Amino acid sequence: MPEQDHLTVTVQRGGPDAPLQPQTFQVPAYDNQTVLDVVSWIQQNSDPTLTYRFACRVGMCGSCAMMVNGVPRWTCRTHVGKVSKGGAIEVGPLRNLPVIKDLAADMDPFFDKWVAAEGMHHPTRTRHDAIEAIDPVASDRQEANAGIECINCSVCYSACDTVAGNPDYLGPAALQRAWTLFNDAKDADRDTILDAVSGKGGCHSCHSMGSCTTYCPNELDPLSAILGLKRATAKRFFGGRK
Repeated sequence: MPEQDHLTVTVQRGGPDAPLQPQTFQVPAYDNQTVLDVVSWIQQNSDPTLTYRFACRVGMCGSCAMMVNGVPRWTCRTHVGKVSKGGAIEVGPLRNLPVIKDLAADMDPFFDKWVAAEGMHHPTRTRHDAIEAIDPVASDRQEANAGIECINCSVCYSACDTVAGNPDYLGPAALQRAWTLFNDAKDADRDTILDAVSGKGGCHSCHSMGSCTTYCPNELDPLSAILGLKRATAKRFFGGRK
C-alpha cells in the first residue's frame, strides 16, 4: 500500500463565463493509480459536475490530455506516484486552448490550424485508378512515416511557448502533418503545402525550443518536421528543389 492514505488534488474549475479557480479534493491513494483514475474518482464520488474528457483509457486516443503539475500529459498513462509532490498534484485544462468547462479544452482552434496548414491529402489519383506502389524504404517515405503516428492529442500544442505568445502560429502538430504530406509521394500539391506553412504564423515563427518533441507522448519529433519545412520553404524561395 502507498505510504499516504490520501492525495491532495487541486483541480482548476471554471469556463468561459467563470474564471478558472482552484478547488481541492482529498482522494484515496492506491497503488498504480493514474491521474485519470483520480479525476474520475472526484467526478464519481465528490462532485458529479466536474467536467473532463476521456475515451480509451489505454493511451490510444489522447482525449484525456490535461495539464498535470504544469506539464501537458495523457492522464491515463500518468501514474500518480511519478508526478505527485508530497502527496499532492494539480490538474488543469490544456494550455493554449479555450476552456469549455473545468478540464475540458475546446479543440476547435487546434484543428482549424491543422486545416490551415493544408493537413489534408491532395490526391494524385481517383478511386477508379490503380493503387500507386510506393517504395517503403525511400527517403521521402521515411520522412512521411516519422510523424504518421500523431493522434492529434494537442499535448505538443499545449507545451509550445510560441503558441502561447503568438496566437497565429500554426503549432507543431499541424506543421508536422504538413511535413508528412509534403513527403508523401501520393500527395499532388507540395506547393500548396509550402504556401500554407510559409506565411504568417507558419514554420518560420517556430523558435526551435523543442518542447513539442520533449513532451510528445508518442515520442514523435515535431521540431525536426518544422525544421524540414523551413529548409524546404527556403530552397523554394531561392529557386532550389527539395
